[in-house]
Amino acid sequence: MNNYEIADQFSLLSKLMDIHGENSFKSKTYSNAAFNIERLPAEIATMSDTELFGVRGIGESTGKKIRELLATGKLPQLENILAITPSGILDMLQIKGLGPKKIAVIWNELGIESLGELEYACNENRLVALKGFGAKTQESVLQNIVYFKSNLGFHLWAEVEQVANTLLAQLQKSYPGNLFSLTGHIRRQNETVEFVELVTDLDKVRVQKEFEAVADTLIEEEPNDRLLVHMPGQPRLRFHLTTRERYYHTLFVTTGSEEFMGAFLAKYQLPETPVSEEAIFAANGLAYIKPMLRETAAILDKAAANKLCELIKPSDIRAIIHSHSTWSDGVHTIEQMATAARDQGLEYLVISDHSQSASYAGGLKPERIAAQHQEIDALNAKLAPFKIFKSIESDILSDGSLDYSGQILGTFDLVVASVHSNLKMSLEKAMDRVLTAVRNPYTRILGHPTGRFLLSRKGYPLDHKKVIDTCAGHNVVIEINAHPRRLDIDWRWIEYALERGVLLSIDPDAHSIEGYRDTYYGVMIAQKGALTAKHNLSSFTLAQFEEFLKSKPRP
Repeated sequence: MNNYEIADQFSLLSKLMDIHGENSFKSKTYSNAAFNIERLPAEIATMSDTELFGVRGIGESTGKKIRELLATGKLPQLENILAITPSGILDMLQIKGLGPKKIAVIWNELGIESLGELEYACNENRLVALKGFGAKTQESVLQNIVYFKSNLGFHLWAEVEQVANTLLAQLQKSYPGNLFSLTGHIRRQNETVEFVELVTDLDKVRVQKEFEAVADTLIEEEPNDRLLVHMPGQPRLRFHLTTRERYYHTLFVTTGSEEFMGAFLAKYQLPETPVSEEAIFAANGLAYIKPMLRETAAILDKAAANKLCELIKPSDIRAIIHSHSTWSDGVHTIEQMATAARDQGLEYLVISDHSQSASYAGGLKPERIAAQHQEIDALNAKLAPFKIFKSIESDILSDGSLDYSGQILGTFDLVVASVHSNLKMSLEKAMDRVLTAVRNPYTRILGHPTGRFLLSRKGYPLDHKKVIDTCAGHNVVIEINAHPRRLDIDWRWIEYALERGVLLSIDPDAHSIEGYRDTYYGVMIAQKGALTAKHNLSSFTLAQFEEFLKSKPRP
């Protein structure tokens, strides 16, 4: 280890001690040691003990720890504190503007242990109420998280889609005589992507020339006529180079998943020089399979039987279900949220502010619920025929019960039941908790069923089949939470839900007017599960929605 690497170890130890609230004098000692180690005129490995121990700010005690670190590669105090620190806390230390004290507040008061949770909390406006924070700090943290993540390997599909489409348009404009198309995971609308992949008949030399001019860009040649482009602060680009004659052959091969392509090649013929992707399917007697569906072998059987359905589209969304206002942790008032929804051509809005147990989010106490309902009644008279429905996102408590008495729950038009706390559960505990909530007669929608945050939190374990079966038996809708970090329930379970006759609902979980845009991402992921508008609650007309509310008898 050189001096800088040694200093980093002591600096990290000092920061983690501060985060854990340990002895501030010792923490400061290690911080000072890191500062002085970086400024030593010689490498520690070349210094005698007398020289090292005599350095001001190091001394014999710290000097011996340095010697142990050099000999073993480990600092025991650091190893011990790392063992009790969530890995996400270390990621937070990489975010500019977040020091140990702020991280300690975020961890202790909000229970946040990962960057994904922190980003979500910023989007939900939760940091502004913390001591030492404010709107500007929250926005700065959010921007710095985005920057940090842009240098990691994987990205949310929602984060790179616009970048990819902009790049595609630029290339098509610069080279109008050539062919370009997105392919791979991003074309299939997968939740997360490692690369922005493109197919082109542009030759290798011109592709390289296009990106070599960008400062600090690295271009790698890969097997099978591929180029990998690393641009600073941008997702990696992978170009699949081909000829014009084989363009659609390459596009088809690079779009489908491994399972899909394996099943296709085992049973069907792939022409070397097809004139289009549609021609490939037609030549094999198959209905055209849209790119987002090219995941499994089973979709080929449906195409062969001509049983592909018309997928839901963004224009099929008629309402915003599950949204928050300034009554809890939202940014805009109910009237602002409703007016924006109406002006976007939507028919109704379901306000589902947080329940009382979510104190961190301004959850509603019973007396505030009554006041909110009075406001909604007044707004409905003012905004008719647009309608606002009274809802609550009730926390599912540890024993599976909802957050209010039946008498209070009965005052809502519908209840969205969600788990927000105590997420570290065994499968048995999670299933007991969630199924108890689903069986509650007041539950109409199961919100973000697994509690996952893509790329940061796996979510609690569930037996999805049993959850879906129970929802089917109790007339409970399953949410497709459209926030691009959630996209929960996972699209892979949509087909089974449809088989069991369970309604899905694409909901933005919006905490601001801008959050309505997330509905788009919910639609994109729902398409992968072959969801239709008919089976999506937020596609119901106002009249259909009101009939839906009557379809489940109240206690």
